Amino acid sequence: MSVAHRMLALLPARNDLAAMVRQPRRDLIAGLTVAIVALPLALGFGISSGLGAAAGLTTAVVAGALAAVFGGSALQVSGPTGAMTVVLVPIMHAHGAGGVLTVGLMAGLILVGLAAARAGQYMAYVPASVVEGFTLGIACVIGLQQLPAALGIDPPEGDQVVLVAARAVASFAGHPHWTAAAVTGGVTVVILVGGRLRPTIPFSIVAVLAATLVTNLAGLEIAQIGQLPHGLQSPSLAFIDPSALWSLAGPALAVAALAALESLLSAAVADGMGVNHKHDPDRELFGQGLANLVTPLFGGVPATGAIARTAVNVRSGAGSRLAALVHAALLAAIIYTAAPLVGRIPLAALAGVLLATAVRMVEVGSVRAMTRATRADAIVLALTAIATLALDLVKAVILGLIVAGALALRAVARSARLQQTPLDHDLPGDHTAEERALLDEHIVAYRIDGPLLFAAHRFLLELSEVAHTSVIILRMSAVSAIDASGALVLKDAIEKLQHRGMTVLVSGIRPGHHRPLDALDVIRTLSAEGRVFPSTPEAIRAARNHLQHHGILHPGTTAAPPIPQ
Repeated sequence: MSVAHRMLALLPARNDLAAMVRQPRRDLIAGLTVAIVALPLALGFGISSGLGAAAGLTTAVVAGALAAVFGGSALQVSGPTGAMTVVLVPIMHAHGAGGVLTVGLMAGLILVGLAAARAGQYMAYVPASVVEGFTLGIACVIGLQQLPAALGIDPPEGDQVVLVAARAVASFAGHPHWTAAAVTGGVTVVILVGGRLRPTIPFSIVAVLAATLVTNLAGLEIAQIGQLPHGLQSPSLAFIDPSALWSLAGPALAVAALAALESLLSAAVADGMGVNHKHDPDRELFGQGLANLVTPLFGGVPATGAIARTAVNVRSGAGSRLAALVHAALLAAIIYTAAPLVGRIPLAALAGVLLATAVRMVEVGSVRAMTRATRADAIVLALTAIATLALDLVKAVILGLIVAGALALRAVARSARLQQTPLDHDLPGDHTAEERALLDEHIVAYRIDGPLLFAAHRFLLELSEVAHTSVIILRMSAVSAIDASGALVLKDAIEKLQHRGMTVLVSGIRPGHHRPLDALDVIRTLSAEGRVFPSTPEAIRAARNHLQHHGILHPGTTAAPPIPQ
């Protein structure tokens, strides 16, 4: 299929519109509910990114609408997220607002390219331990990022979230601001406790409204969002600096990778929560790419699928894309009609919303189960979470994938087994009990099961410790894979056995395994001496002739020529 046909396949289909008119009332209610939940989150994540509350609202409107129409999930809700904010903060410090907007545009192009290349299917190969560690690390970063606003102080300088949080705590200890801390703590408690007692009530907006009323009516001195623009900014390309494109390529790749990862994870969560819904991963990448191409033109930050808002959408009864479109439309109406009221919301209240979001992101049961599953899963989860705090999210995921892959490969390599097998089933011809006893005494067969890879050094130890016998048959029909390391280990084992005076025969080598064995001269000498056989019975027949040749067995019917010495 050509690239043009692939891109056409990613565009909205007629059945999308048909689904939107099927149950409009349920979608309208779900959209309203999600908008109420999304408002404080959009404001908070916009402020945390450094571009301001207006940028967060713009992202929720523009990206939310475009991803709803062009995305691959009918239930997905997109907008600014905490994970993306974590990546954007260092970009903002290094390149300013123009750099963030340019990175969003470049990330959009990368996502569209990934969709055209059908890269969405590879999301299924991300291990669950990496995802859990990634989520845990993000939750910790989001929580630490809120400390300056929660403590009522100006954000300290720095890119490392742990150091910035430590400086904020030290500054607060010198000049406490208890009003901001009380507002943050109250909002957090209301959201967490209220959400547990009455899950259907949007306590985030209730808590923010209450905090806004109390602080404004009481005239408390506490930082607020400030003046918001009335409406969306006009599209503009003035922020693009061609000279900075090369230096922004790395951050753009990181933003695109995170947008793909989080969006596809969120879409998978929506599939699990919904009924008869299955997202198209490549179309989801295309929708997110298009959203990130357009959103920066209006001053918005890069967006992804939002797991929390998507879950609220599904739980509220959404059945089509109409719910996400309603959510975007309601937020747009707030921008145009209630900007002055939104500007009076205390920053500490939004910090409380994001702290509660960070707490609710962590599924304690899932983390506990993952750490108890295997030692490798626990290591990958912990390493990914720590790397998220110490490095950045994309590097943390890459590191988690590398470690998970190495541990999995190690486990596969170590799953190979060396097992002694009896000769009864493979012994050709009729033999007396005495002859069978002599054959069992002087011929030993070992079967190698599984992959013969880099961790196969154990075979060298096991084979080297085999008790002295006349003939050893290595049965290789059950070997699933061989690499250069495994072939070299097998070569060393054979040479050690021959050095001890034992005759080594090999049987059952699979056709695809001859190449590494021949390349490393493992069986070339054995083949030249007639010691490599297609099957074990033929190897046993040759071993019996060898014993006859040396007078260990009485001469009988010769089924194969004696093994050369």
